[in-house]
Amino acid sequence: MKKFSGLLALLMTFIASVCAQNVARKFPAERKIFVDSVTGKKITALTTANVSDTKIYQTHPQWTSDGNYVIFRSGKSNGQAFAVHEQAGTIIQLTDGAGINSGSLNVCRHTNRVFYLRNNRLVEYRLDPVFAAARQNKRLDSSAAERTVMTLPALHRESGGFTLDANDSTAYIGISYKKEKDTTVYYKLSAIDLQDGSMRTIIDIPFRVGHVQANPFKPGEILYCHETGGDAGQRMWMVNADGTNNRPFYHETKEEWITHEIWADSNHVMVNVLGHLPGLRTKPHGLAEINVRTNEIRFFRNAPGRGYWHSAESPDRKWAIADTFTGELHRINLATGEVTLLATGLYEKTEGIPKIHSHHTVSPDGKKVLFNSGKLGSNDLMVMDIE
Repeated sequence: MKKFSGLLALLMTFIASVCAQNVARKFPAERKIFVDSVTGKKITALTTANVSDTKIYQTHPQWTSDGNYVIFRSGKSNGQAFAVHEQAGTIIQLTDGAGINSGSLNVCRHTNRVFYLRNNRLVEYRLDPVFAAARQNKRLDSSAAERTVMTLPALHRESGGFTLDANDSTAYIGISYKKEKDTTVYYKLSAIDLQDGSMRTIIDIPFRVGHVQANPFKPGEILYCHETGGDAGQRMWMVNADGTNNRPFYHETKEEWITHEIWADSNHVMVNVLGHLPGLRTKPHGLAEINVRTNEIRFFRNAPGRGYWHSAESPDRKWAIADTFTGELHRINLATGEVTLLATGLYEKTEGIPKIHSHHTVSPDGKKVLFNSGKLGSNDLMVMDIE
């Protein structure tokens, strides 16, 4: 019996090893260009297979630092991380094996690297060796590209996401944790040095942390929110990386429901002041740009019906992109307020919350918008020119 158990364990180890060697596996291009039947505008679908392909959340970078690939997670291999070449359409599997948190993908802005969590370990992942292997039609084991930066302490878990500082040297991470023999859940923001793996507490927080995002233009500033799954009394907060100047940068009123904050430039954040309920539309609502230095807020006209849902802004502050609850993607000229319909049919019409979220992101050069869409029947990645 012991001999059989030993053989079984050896077989399982072998199978796990074989199954984990899909790094650099190439998939045929799925890229398809079509014209939106309502707007007449050209859209490029980067993925079209009948699986769920989902872009990284909109607060984080999407493109590799060289601008060639878009990083995403895919149902092609149980939610593993993939890269699609924007121009050629080639799709490459990046990660494999158990424990990958592909919802925590952080793409570096200055080098071709990605950071993510695997089994509570913070991992650095080098992309260039994987792309080189794919060009040669070779496969790699995950260890060929991964480096463990550090392992989170016992009873500590990521909560609210993590983000990379503007210079890619530090990760800021929301943490939920428990103390020995204490069932209470505590929350804090922590910083992790990406070279030596050292971890320090930035600030303890008396609520569940969400949407942690570093200022992508100015090192040492972190935006985070009070995550309730609904309307928080005071949602948006900022703190310096050394723990100083923790404050709500815009004081909300009881009549405001603010959500989906995202950096526009080093001094401004685009948010959505929801108007999806009749009572909310009796007060100022719609897209809003907030100056985090002065708390000055500038409103833009909301969409009809339930209004806008998610927002993004180009780095030059020329355009805002917003989706509606009925699956339209709009472009707003921030100088004139003029609204242009870009795309339709992003998700099915529904009285509740749609299953597909566009979570659109403007490219670093401000010329394109990347978004999720169900237009072709499954959750796909699509990109189109803004102008």
